[in-house]
Amino acid sequence: MKLRVVLFCVSLLILSSCGSSKKASRTKRDAGVVLNEPKPVKIPTSSEVERTTNLITKNSNLNKQTLDYIREYAAVSVKEMHLHRIPASITLAQGILESGRGRSELALKSNNHFGIKCHSEWQGQRVYHDDDHKGECFRKYQYVESSYDDHSAFLTQRRRYAFLFDYHSDDYKGWAKGLRRAGYATDRQYPNKLIKIIEDYRLHEFDKIKSNGFNVDRKNTKVVIEDKGLQKTISKYYEVKKGDTLYSISRKFKISVEVLKEINGLKDNTISIGQHLLTR
Repeated sequence: MKLRVVLFCVSLLILSSCGSSKKASRTKRDAGVVLNEPKPVKIPTSSEVERTTNLITKNSNLNKQTLDYIREYAAVSVKEMHLHRIPASITLAQGILESGRGRSELALKSNNHFGIKCHSEWQGQRVYHDDDHKGECFRKYQYVESSYDDHSAFLTQRRRYAFLFDYHSDDYKGWAKGLRRAGYATDRQYPNKLIKIIEDYRLHEFDKIKSNGFNVDRKNTKVVIEDKGLQKTISKYYEVKKGDTLYSISRKFKISVEVLKEINGLKDNTISIGQHLLTR
């Protein structure tokens, strides 16, 4: 009798241990791994400050939180425009809209300013948030700037968005409507909302900042938009052309495919026409 009791107790302990082990591993998997995100470097530019100051002068009814957001992230949007050919006005308007001017619950707890969901390839940290469905998985970033980088990668590395890059760089209306058509958002009014933000806050003016006022210091991942003649450093970026593969590009610049993927944060060998790749 005693032997049976002892065996019963041992069995309970084993089952309990297995259950807690599974629970712990599931929690760890759900949390994801901490990715090595480069620490953002402040982009020195006076452009967004000047533009928002002029806006306030002309229209005192504009939302002050939106203006603060523009001051904070306009330069990052211009950087992404010159690296990936996505209009700065579109990136900035999406950031404003998707993140509630950086103040939405999702943005505050995950630094995810574009509502990018986990998808199967995401290995980083994650949070769960009610969106189209209850408790959906969203990507979590250490820095807001990382969500801007990921937003560009999301658009440039998926075939369904490829047609957007046929639009002219200042065609923000075409981009706004194209994003909806490609399935970026389910809201039918999404294009109109983006266009209104762009026109109310004159974000299309950021699309006019030329690439000769832009440089990248790759070693420090430092990006500078030069509106007032700051010292210029030219970085080595290559624009992907029709027929290019990672192998052909690696041969062209005498580096390995693995190094090319590593310095550009590529998960696989997929690249798209117009994408800009660091080559050293």
